[in-house]
Amino acid sequence: MARLPAGVRFLVSFSRDQWYRAFTFGLTFLLYASFHLSRKPISIVKGELHKACPAPGLDAAKDQKAGAPGRAPHNESHCGWAPFDQDNYQQLLGALDYAFLCAYALGMYVSGIIGERLPIRLYLASGMLASGAFTALFGLGYFYDVHSLGFYVLTQILNGLVQTTGWPSVVTCLGNWFGKGRRGLIMGVWNSHTSVGNILGSLIAGYWVSTCWGLSFIVPGAIVAAMGVVCFLFLIEHPKDIACSASLLPQTRACENGAHRFRPQKPAGSAEKSRPVDPEAQGLLPADGKRPLHPSHVVVLSEGAGGTTAISFLGALRIPGVVEFSLCLLFAKLVSYTFLFWLPLYITSVDHLDARSAGELSTLFDVGGIFGGILAGVISDRLEKRASTCGLMLLLAAPTLYVFSSISKAGLEATIAMLLLSGALVSGPYALITTAVSTDLGTHKSLKGNAHALATVTAIIDGTGSVGAALGPLLAGLISPSGWNNVFYMLMFADACALLFLVRLIHKELSCRGRPVVGPVPFKEH
Repeated sequence: MARLPAGVRFLVSFSRDQWYRAFTFGLTFLLYASFHLSRKPISIVKGELHKACPAPGLDAAKDQKAGAPGRAPHNESHCGWAPFDQDNYQQLLGALDYAFLCAYALGMYVSGIIGERLPIRLYLASGMLASGAFTALFGLGYFYDVHSLGFYVLTQILNGLVQTTGWPSVVTCLGNWFGKGRRGLIMGVWNSHTSVGNILGSLIAGYWVSTCWGLSFIVPGAIVAAMGVVCFLFLIEHPKDIACSASLLPQTRACENGAHRFRPQKPAGSAEKSRPVDPEAQGLLPADGKRPLHPSHVVVLSEGAGGTTAISFLGALRIPGVVEFSLCLLFAKLVSYTFLFWLPLYITSVDHLDARSAGELSTLFDVGGIFGGILAGVISDRLEKRASTCGLMLLLAAPTLYVFSSISKAGLEATIAMLLLSGALVSGPYALITTAVSTDLGTHKSLKGNAHALATVTAIIDGTGSVGAALGPLLAGLISPSGWNNVFYMLMFADACALLFLVRLIHKELSCRGRPVVGPVPFKEH
């Protein structure tokens, strides 16, 4: 018999469960990357909605020659898009950011609670379809010559509300498939979907921003809607959805409706008990909080309410560490989203680049964010100290932002270097808290295996962070007329506040001196 090719031997070396985990990892990565892809265009298009007026008569002749569609013939300024072509354009553009992010923050608190009680696949798919529609609707304002501020604000509000379906759903789904083994590294890599989505969104929006900015929204909206269809067709919410398939387990009966839990059909032998369990399979917990099922067990689902009731909002707040990390994320996300929504306009004003070039250059901040998220995950896994890792990066981020504001005006090379470094230090703590820390808290030992808590805990933490995400761009719009240096001072103060809320948890971690963390500290499972 011929020896199998090396590539085939590599493929068959992975177990069925590992292939399903890899598939879920990749699919949820793409799903949430598409959400961020649709959020980025507004920051790219800002430079086009309000831009410096050229010499009288030149712009009109250029537009007439190019035959630019959708430009208002009655817009006498010809240097922007009404109503954003006025002197108060920064406040108006900030209002668009605030409308989206405020709706997102308020909706997030409700979204996690709703998401626990509905099928994740349907909930997420419907949210993506709606988000695609509202993203495209904003772009249709270009083609239908809409100049009403209320139209654009309302579109942003609706889009912010439906996008809250995304984060609790994908984190819960990933938490169902992955255990605590190497969680920081795995979720650090996975969380790069944020930066990948921002980069793709910048490139797609930048391609049309100077010629037809409506397509900068319509194309991303179509992508999000298409990914919603993919989610509906392919997302596997939980390993039990595969384990109870009749084709895979012919000896077991079909899944029953209603609440259910895993029940072993036969005990494991002594040899099976000694077999090492894949550390990532530790996430495949039965709903009643018993020990993880051994892969050799054949399981069935039975009705029952043991451990399956959803956690209350106040109950989630009582989990040790939820409040501290939520408030820390509020200020960390304030900094991150200020960069997300205002960085291209800052680069335009400082380096005197057009909207497309500024958008492409701003992607370097997200490239740095990819490395920052992975680095934070690796360090926190190795040290087993989530809060201390976040605190160190926050401590380094504040002076880095000061240096950024000082030397970015020195030239393009300095701007590139500081974009990469700032992206790593700003995005690292944000990425770690929203992924590994949220999952640690959502599966905390005090929950006794209640898998329904993860979506609520994740929504509380990210919802509180989204309050900061709403405030940051709004404050930037109000402060920037007095000078960009003042915006950076505001960001440095926010980083200091984020670090302050972690002081107690950092002290608790460092006082353990390498011993297993016990008691109320939330980010170690036992």
